[in-house]
Amino acid sequence: MSTADLHTATGAYVLHALAPAERTAFERHLAVCPACAQEVRELAATAERLGLAVSVTPPAHLREQVLRQITTVRQEPPRVPAPRKVRAWSRRASRLVLAACLAAAAAFGGIAVWQHRSAEEARTEARQAERQAAELAAVLAAPDARTVSAKLPGGARGTVVVSKARDRAAFLTSALPDPPAGKVYQLWFDDEGKMRSAGLLNDSGGTNATLLEGSVGTASGMGVTVEPSGGSPEPTTDPIGLMKFPA
Repeated sequence: MSTADLHTATGAYVLHALAPAERTAFERHLAVCPACAQEVRELAATAERLGLAVSVTPPAHLREQVLRQITTVRQEPPRVPAPRKVRAWSRRASRLVLAACLAAAAAFGGIAVWQHRSAEEARTEARQAERQAAELAAVLAAPDARTVSAKLPGGARGTVVVSKARDRAAFLTSALPDPPAGKVYQLWFDDEGKMRSAGLLNDSGGTNATLLEGSVGTASGMGVTVEPSGGSPEPTTDPIGLMKFPA
């Protein structure tokens, strides 16, 4: 990720939508960028409020008001300190380093090809993460979005957000404890008593927002179970949480 990309990754980071390598790079950037750190704290606080929300029907005028303001208010980018001037000898050194790198790439063409493939794979993962984050945001902001909340073990709380128009659902958790060693939390659609996998909950603790894999279809609710690492084709334990989808 470039420096510019890092400054725009705050939302995806808060929603746990970055690929592992991107998440590591962003956390290194976060340690030295107060502007992004502040934005992450604000977005995390907002996400936590969503995770603790109860089902509420917003007033009819709210959607029109938000859509109207979107067209007139632009998001301000984080303030980034201006780059310091580069001395002439530093520029010359940079050119020498670049020349050395090009020579090494010519000498070790196989390594260059491997690096290109790795970079392309990373870009593909980044695009997938961006699409998933955009779909998650679209579900949360959908005009027909409905929510239901329930208590989970250890004082945690879960909220499911369903958009019938988009045929998708999202699951938000707050203060969910880590699963036992070698285990993961798995999400399920409840299709008239038959559980259909909706993906894994890869992060716990704090606030987490996950887009359920697959369409809602005729599912009447969802469940969460503890499964072996990698997940299971069908539940192997009793659900730690079951929620009916809002009408």
